[in-house]
Amino acid sequence: MAEKRKKTSKKDVVPEQAPKSPLSTKEIAAFKAMLMERRREIQQNVHEIEGETLRKSRLDASGDLSSMPIHMADLGTDNFQQEFSLGLMDSERKLITEIDDALHRIEAGTYGICEGTGKPIIKARLEAQPWARYSVEYARMMEQGQVRELD
Repeated sequence: MAEKRKKTSKKDVVPEQAPKSPLSTKEIAAFKAMLMERRREIQQNVHEIEGETLRKSRLDASGDLSSMPIHMADLGTDNFQQEFSLGLMDSERKLITEIDDALHRIEAGTYGICEGTGKPIIKARLEAQPWARYSVEYARMMEQGQVRELD
């Protein structure tokens, strides 16, 4: 028995489209302004941390101009503070990347859509974390190891 195959034309093939944001234009503009302001704050914080931690020598920071040798405990404290500041700067830079990704989603028209499920992210989550990529449910599943984070 010969099976009949249906011929498909270009009209029959429907390209898969990314879901569009469920938010209004006004809401998206408010979230964009919120993201931009948060980004400015973080950049300022990183700049200040850099200035305090990396650009000043221990002598400049403490004001100690004596020629007394530095105590080992002081060196340990300074090292800890510098490592802590570097870790803080790293996490702040990662958050800037998340914010930039959210701004790109706004431009692409996919802001407010869960990247894992394709369903809308509730507005309360976006208000709490405007750079959120995933819905609460999907984020919870990731935390429990049920699904993997998308790259």
